[in-house]
Amino acid sequence: MIRILRPALSLQGFAPPIGTTPFGPDSSRPDGARRAPSYTHFGRRRLRSLAIDPDGAAPYLSNMATLPIITLPNPLLRKRSVDVERIDAELGKLVDDMLETMYAAPGVGLAAVQVGVPRRLIVIDTAKEDDPPAPLILVNPEIVTLGPDLRLHEEGCLSIPDERVDIERPARLTVRYLDRNGKLQELAAEGLLATVIQHEIDHLNGKLIIDYLSRLKRDIIIRRFKKLAKTGVGA
Repeated sequence: MIRILRPALSLQGFAPPIGTTPFGPDSSRPDGARRAPSYTHFGRRRLRSLAIDPDGAAPYLSNMATLPIITLPNPLLRKRSVDVERIDAELGKLVDDMLETMYAAPGVGLAAVQVGVPRRLIVIDTAKEDDPPAPLILVNPEIVTLGPDLRLHEEGCLSIPDERVDIERPARLTVRYLDRNGKLQELAAEGLLATVIQHEIDHLNGKLIIDYLSRLKRDIIIRRFKKLAKTGVGA
């Protein structure tokens, strides 16, 4: 999942396995970017405060959950996620929980494998600070074109806490995916959104931000997280 940084934003992800059954849909906008009433208290203000509902408990809280994030050296992070085979109510619940988790982090993107579910599913919301939330759900996403121009961005990851990596990626792309209704969509993205999509699809392919570092730097980070895991820190 990409995590929000200042001045640049970044990505991240999380959740425990829900078994081998595929997951499912819910009502959404035709473009797959559903604006759920549950998230209206967020917006980019979510980056300044982790309060879920400052005005009091909301009914949806009993139906949604934040999910635990897996971190290095969990081998699942290196596993290539498999396609979602069925769009059903179980997938819809996973999507909602992933969104809740992403907003609480806070972050702008999250891959299912980061919550322990190795399926090709990501959720994203790059809405600006004072704009209403605009969650985007991509099932079985596939990048079909990449633009020639590059964009440098400092990226972070909840699965690798406290690490930041400057990564240069194509500034524009076109991605094809299924929305949460199972409808085939194609989206042209640029800037931060293009960066987040590429970051999250990397997660689906078992690739992490540290893979953009030299082998020496990467190995140092991996050894540190293995040591933390032995002491019971992290997951």
